Amino acid sequence: MKNDNFNRGLLKFLDASPTPFHCVANLAAALSGANFVELDEGAIWSIEAPGKYFVTRGDSSLIAFSLGSTPVGETGFRMVGSHTDSPCLKLKPNVALASSGYWQLGVEVYGSALLNPWFDRDLSVAGRVTLQTASGKLQNHLIDFEQSIAIIPSLAIHLDRDANNKREINSQTDLPPIVCLDGRELDLAQEIKNRLYASESELGEIEIISFDLSLYPTEPAAMIGLRHEFIASARLDNLLSCYAGLCALLEASETDNCLIVCNDHEEVGSGSAIGARGTFLRSVLDRITENNETFSRTIMRSIFISTDNAHGVHPNFPSSHDKQHSPSLNSGPVIKFNSNQAYASTGETAAMFQQACTAVGIPVQNFVSRSDMACGSTIGPLTATALGVKTVDVGVPTFAMHSIRELAGSKDTYSLYQALCWIFGQREQMPNNL
Repeated sequence: MKNDNFNRGLLKFLDASPTPFHCVANLAAALSGANFVELDEGAIWSIEAPGKYFVTRGDSSLIAFSLGSTPVGETGFRMVGSHTDSPCLKLKPNVALASSGYWQLGVEVYGSALLNPWFDRDLSVAGRVTLQTASGKLQNHLIDFEQSIAIIPSLAIHLDRDANNKREINSQTDLPPIVCLDGRELDLAQEIKNRLYASESELGEIEIISFDLSLYPTEPAAMIGLRHEFIASARLDNLLSCYAGLCALLEASETDNCLIVCNDHEEVGSGSAIGARGTFLRSVLDRITENNETFSRTIMRSIFISTDNAHGVHPNFPSSHDKQHSPSLNSGPVIKFNSNQAYASTGETAAMFQQACTAVGIPVQNFVSRSDMACGSTIGPLTATALGVKTVDVGVPTFAMHSIRELAGSKDTYSLYQALCWIFGQREQMPNNL
């Protein structure tokens, strides 16, 4: 796969995945198209090696694995982890707000979102709805309004003279978006029904019971820059890692045992049944290995690559980085270190990833936060703690992390994909098509 083809696929994936639910649905469709067999957590599994399988939990977390010809207890798993969620504005259950002649949507902030860029953007709504059929059965359905239906207008500079000097955002009162005039009642449930009936003609009488919906910007992902050096999009953190892991797994060798896990809820601490603090990955590995002896031997021979975005050095704010650890866009994937275990990389596991990058002819960079600044964290330390597996934290350098529109280098995600392909068994020297 060439870099240009890879990036075109990435842009389509980003646009088609406005929520974690859509991300997992798209991952599952790609896996099914590549002859991976879907498993049901509630059923008895019948798996064999070699074989390709995937399983979802909660509609927004996914694990896919390829069993090779070598026993897992002898060689372990090569595992890649990422997350499906991104900071955003989620709709509250009682969503309709009437104010000053307008209908607005009640929202709450999900994760540590950078809020200023959400103003004056064309917004839509997407997510999962839970409905009840005429027979009383509950069903989950994905929905995407697709067109721009909402906006959060800024207050004019004439009415807020200090806006450019000190702007504080009250998440309760400043963020509800406008969706229409209040000439008639806003019935979001009926709007959802209308769209479901339009896309799923076989639906009979239904009632919308609840939903997990969020706002997203309708501006599509794009290659930008004078020479198309950059990718600009919402949700680069961390859908680009999900896509890189998926593409690498689809190219995995038939000898090695390879796995990707894409967890929801990383942006809010991973503490859920489907997050990295939950049982999902451990449960799947238990069922694959069948007994404690094989599980322990497998883990001791495994490596987990936590792939989550890194902070590229911003040319307007270079002092926000340690001068010796200032990753640049389009200069290769980044290995992330933190002495307090916010990242799980060690010298040994970093060397393993560096070996992969060297083998495929791509550069690699290091990131450590300034010693007087805190850093974020990833699913890496959580997975290392839960499983006892050797782990390295890596990622693509980006700008504006947690903004409504982030920026990455157009070469770096493909470089990450190349390294993951080598880790997943494509050991031949891969050409560098950057």
